[in-house]
Amino acid sequence: MRTETVHSKALSISLEDKVAFLKRPSTYPDGPDEVGVIETHMSWVFLTKNYVYKLKKPVRSDFLDFSTLDSRSQDCRAEVKLNGRLAPDVYLETVPLTVDKHGGLQLDGSGDVVEWLVKMKRLPRDHMLDHAIQQRTVRREDVRRFSKKLACFYDNAHPIEIMPAAYCHRFEQDIQDNCTELSRSEYGFPQAVTERITVVQREFLERGRALLEQRARDHKIIEAHGDLRPEHVCMIEKPVFIDCLEFKKAFRILDPADELSYLAMECERLGTTWIGDLVFETYGEVADDYPPSELLHFYKSFRAALRAKITIWHLKDDKIHERHKWVRRTQHYLDLADKHAQQLR
Repeated sequence: MRTETVHSKALSISLEDKVAFLKRPSTYPDGPDEVGVIETHMSWVFLTKNYVYKLKKPVRSDFLDFSTLDSRSQDCRAEVKLNGRLAPDVYLETVPLTVDKHGGLQLDGSGDVVEWLVKMKRLPRDHMLDHAIQQRTVRREDVRRFSKKLACFYDNAHPIEIMPAAYCHRFEQDIQDNCTELSRSEYGFPQAVTERITVVQREFLERGRALLEQRARDHKIIEAHGDLRPEHVCMIEKPVFIDCLEFKKAFRILDPADELSYLAMECERLGTTWIGDLVFETYGEVADDYPPSELLHFYKSFRAALRAKITIWHLKDDKIHERHKWVRRTQHYLDLADKHAQQLR
């Protein structure tokens, strides 16, 4: 069993040291010519020719805590396990980053563990849904195939028992949180739009409460993927869905119609609506579940507002580049939230 005892040499290893080491091609056993690097709010991702290694940042927020080595280790294990549901054979293992007695870092070495990484197979970029949308290479048969897999996953999942009133209350709180964050003056977005979206969503919670509560009564609430976006859908022969939301179970407890609305809204943001329509058509055929359009517009509006809030958080990071990009994307999400909100009137 590997030791995670923190000795003096290990204590001197900074996040910057770890990132610099993992950027080097010589670090990896498969001997890549180069290493692709992607930075997100919560992690650093390193891409070799055949594999992907994910390093969690030591961050802490209201909804996650990666501040200790133990917490990051636990999350890495959870990520591998949970993604095995919809991406079997893609998530391979957790790999230690170690330091020897001389202070040298090694990937999967025999020294003291200073970090844990998730190792997964690298998937073909051309088969990712977001890339295919942008390249206009998405085929109906590809969408049918991945939609059937999702529908079977949802249909076979064990329902989560939740009181109908509690299910509705979750939205009440989140709608308020979205409004509060997006209305902050430093972001500069028109408050009238945010308030209009919020008012319509709240009105639906009153007028359409029965639709939401019926989803809970019909045992439609399950433990889903949690972050089903086009960049997480790989349309290979046996489709896989990566990067599920592993760090908080409550965020994965969803109505499949909500999760699919999220995916449909993101496809719409990228410029296409027919994919979402076909996803729901296929889901209905497989699961014999046909949620009313009013409910789907609510879910899409809600998800777009939530994504607007998450996207604008990039501006809180002093190191972030392309600030205009995140402002534009947030505005796009707000436009979609408003568009689908107006369908509820």
